[in-house]
Amino acid sequence: MKIISSIEELRDQLSGQLRTAFVPTMGNLHEGHLSLMRLARRHGDPVVASIFVNRLQFGPNEDFDKYPRTFQADVEKLEKEGVYVLFAPTEKDLYPEPQEYRVQPPDGLGNILEGEFRPGFFNGVCTVVTKLFSCVQPRVAVFGKKDYQQLMIVRNMARQFALPTEIIGAETFRAEDGLALSSRNMYLSPAERAEAPALYAALNAVATEVRAGHLDVFQLEHKAMDGLAARGWQPDYVSIRKRIDLQPPNAGDLAQGAPLVVLAAAKLGTTRLIDNLEI
Repeated sequence: MKIISSIEELRDQLSGQLRTAFVPTMGNLHEGHLSLMRLARRHGDPVVASIFVNRLQFGPNEDFDKYPRTFQADVEKLEKEGVYVLFAPTEKDLYPEPQEYRVQPPDGLGNILEGEFRPGFFNGVCTVVTKLFSCVQPRVAVFGKKDYQQLMIVRNMARQFALPTEIIGAETFRAEDGLALSSRNMYLSPAERAEAPALYAALNAVATEVRAGHLDVFQLEHKAMDGLAARGWQPDYVSIRKRIDLQPPNAGDLAQGAPLVVLAAAKLGTTRLIDNLEI
C-alpha cells in the first residue's frame, strides 16, 4: 500500500485510473470502516482510502483535539484489506491556504437533526468531501448508513453538482449487542459501553410501534426520549422522518405508508452517540 500525503503525488499515482473506489475516513479504523473497504472493492478498483481529521466539521466546543488518532494501527488494517493507496494529507496539504470557499447544503436538509445540534457540521463535511473527490476523482465512493443524514447530503450534493462519482451507502456495522460501531465508542467507560445498546433498542421499540399501526409520531418520539432520559442519557433527538427527504411525515404520508426512518442522537456520559433504523 502506498501512503501519500500530497495532492500532486496522489494525482500522479492515480493518473489513468477510471474505476477508482474511494472510502474517506477520519481514521481510528474499526470493523465498520473495513467493511466499507470490502464493499468498495466490489464496486471498483483500485481502492483508495483517506485519513483526515477535518477541522472544518468540528464545532468550537467539540472533540477535534482529542479525537482518537491511531495512524499506525490504521495503516496495518488497511494493508490487510489490500487498499492500494492511503491518502493521508496534513492540514497544510489539504488546506495550504485558509479554506474560504465552502460548500453549503440547503437549510432544509443541512440545518435539521444533526445540523441543528452541530451548527456548521455539514458545511464542513460537504467542503472536505468535495475537495477529497477533486483530489481522488473516484468513480464510486462509499459512505456508511450510520451517518444517515450525511449520506443523503453527500448523495444529493454529488447529483446536483453532476459529479462523476456514484455514492454507495453501506449498511451499519453493529456489535453483537446491537451497538453501531463508531470511533467515539472508545470514549465509553465499561459501564457506559454496557448501557450503550439501549439507543438501538429505543429505535427498535419505535419501529415496532410504527409497524403495529401506532402513528402518533410526536408521542412515539417523546416516549423514546423520556425512556432514554430515565436511563441516564441526555437525548438530543429521537425523530421519525421520511426517508426520501428527512422531513417529518404528515398524516397523508403515514396513511400512504411512506418509507420512514427513525434517527436518534444522545449523550451517554460525555460521549455523544448517533444511530438510525429504517422502518
